[in-house]
Amino acid sequence: MKSNTVLWMVIPCYNEEVVLPKTAPMFLAQLNHMVAEGQISDESRILFVNDGSSDDTWKLIENFSKQDKHYIGIAQSRNRGHQNAVLAGLMEAMDHCDITISIDCDGQDDIHAMEEMVKQYHEGSDIVYGVRNNRDTDSWFKRTTAQSYYKLLNRMDVEVVYNHADYRLVSSKVLHYFADFHEVNLFLRGMFPLVGFRSTCVYYKREERVAGKSHYPLSKMLHLAFDGITSLSIKPIQMIAGAGLFIDSSELSG
Repeated sequence: MKSNTVLWMVIPCYNEEVVLPKTAPMFLAQLNHMVAEGQISDESRILFVNDGSSDDTWKLIENFSKQDKHYIGIAQSRNRGHQNAVLAGLMEAMDHCDITISIDCDGQDDIHAMEEMVKQYHEGSDIVYGVRNNRDTDSWFKRTTAQSYYKLLNRMDVEVVYNHADYRLVSSKVLHYFADFHEVNLFLRGMFPLVGFRSTCVYYKREERVAGKSHYPLSKMLHLAFDGITSLSIKPIQMIAGAGLFIDSSELSG
């Protein structure tokens, strides 16, 4: 039985000339499998978002699009960061599909989890979060800092799904509401829970990177954490205000 559900995979890419030739065929094979199983329409697409890469990433995307109709791509004029690249892809996709699945291009996220995500969509969920069920592939340092990171966000009242990054299914209905957000410092994993709509989680095992090196060092992780706290929590303002009142009262008493 064929499905009329059109899926667009949204895949941000920044200097991924080493990994993309390995993972692009994986994404296409998964899309074709889901079409054959009647989960999605053959009108579904794989949208690569080139985030101002300085290597041959865009050239590869152009070549992929010539080889198969399911590959398409857009290019940002400069490197604007992972979160902006994901958002650009989602906004490009929302008028052309029923659902999107955002996923990194490094092959670490289990692409087979997409099938369960789509199933949950058909059962009524408009947002399906891909959640890691373990951190076995992380170093001790990364595992420890990640756990501390989520604890900090919770203490700051930032609503996030534990061990969820940016692997998620979102319906186009949600994206049209989401388009009304005008945040400058994007923190998508904390913004989608604010939109509302029915949501659920799909759990999967994260693997090692297929090839190449991560372009998300500690400095970028810290910057993302800061954006999440400052954009979605009033506690920093309350703390600053409290400190200001304390200083003022100290000066008056002096």
